Amino acid sequence: MLDGYRRTQRVAGDALLITGATGFLGQEILLRYLERSERPIYALIRAENDLRATERLRSILVSLFGDADPYLGRVSAIAADVESAGLGLDDDRREELASRVTEIIHSAASVSFTLPLSESRRVNVEGTRRLLEFAELCQRRGGGLRRFCHISTAYVAGDHEGEFTEDQLEVGQGFRNAYERSKFEAELLVRERSAQLPILILRPSIVVGERSSGWTSSFNVLYPPLKAFARGAYPVIPARRSTPVDVVPVDYVADAVYELVEGSKDGLGVYHLVSGRRATTVGRLIEHSARYFRRRPPHLVSPPIYRRLLHPMLIRVSGERQRRALRRTESLFPYFSMRVTFDDRRARTRLERAGIRAPSLDSYFDRLLDFADYSRWGRSLPQRHESRPIELGSPTPAQI
Repeated sequence: MLDGYRRTQRVAGDALLITGATGFLGQEILLRYLERSERPIYALIRAENDLRATERLRSILVSLFGDADPYLGRVSAIAADVESAGLGLDDDRREELASRVTEIIHSAASVSFTLPLSESRRVNVEGTRRLLEFAELCQRRGGGLRRFCHISTAYVAGDHEGEFTEDQLEVGQGFRNAYERSKFEAELLVRERSAQLPILILRPSIVVGERSSGWTSSFNVLYPPLKAFARGAYPVIPARRSTPVDVVPVDYVADAVYELVEGSKDGLGVYHLVSGRRATTVGRLIEHSARYFRRRPPHLVSPPIYRRLLHPMLIRVSGERQRRALRRTESLFPYFSMRVTFDDRRARTRLERAGIRAPSLDSYFDRLLDFADYSRWGRSLPQRHESRPIELGSPTPAQI
């Protein structure tokens, strides 16, 4: 067990329910609860039945620890569907579960930037509605509900310009994609229940691999443009050099989730899990990438000019591999020219007392790319327990 961390000991039946435990962040949250607490845990897993759900859970536990057996007595897989009425559980099962659960961490979500809004809403909004309904049932059963933790995103800020604080939500913003809008709508739903339920809202920014090893199972958001740049797909990019790029490693977010859920009091609490003052910029990210991949930095151009003129031309004249890379990253271009910064004073005050700090991306950027190269950008992914710091050494572009 880990020393120096809050360790929870609760009575049997005082259970934690986690959604999204098979996802990148959800796995890290599950790992911390298994290592740092003795609580019974229920993991809602999309599957045909409990046997299939347990098989999926066993696979996750093997990846996390190398051996699932010591942990299967602590965590139970429940075949469920967060998009369905009653979570897809029969009434008796749902009632029994509600009588045992006293805290919920809802991290299941669709993080795709390209889904139609209706599909994003089905997972992110309606799924959250179903969990809130279950939370209300927990409130009426057993020992009541101590905490409903909703994993939101800092990008509920949408296209807001300037500082976005932990107390803000509706500021007249528009949204770049269905992911941002659906997460904003989900957070509205959660806030509506804050008078009835003990709500905790956590808003991570861009979540990348572990700072010490670079390990990740989710090569999205920051990774596709880095991979495209490594392959020479970006002679020019639509960006502003001064645009903040707010990135946090998954270990910081998971540590923060554990600390805030276990230590929070009743009442609505909203925390930005961001790098905030330590955020890098597009300019620095380009410099780091050019150095690492030993490539000439791309030219930065005005986003409107790029969209109207240069991007269509590059698609026409590029080879097939470069064209695919450009198309895969089109939905990310708006993030290269944002004008928002995230204030995290409340989170910093709360977390730094516990020794939890968001590091600067500069301090672990090479490890992220070393791991991406080592795992062939996710095609040869090692198990989580095998992760270790990979010896630094930038690959040549031919190795990417």
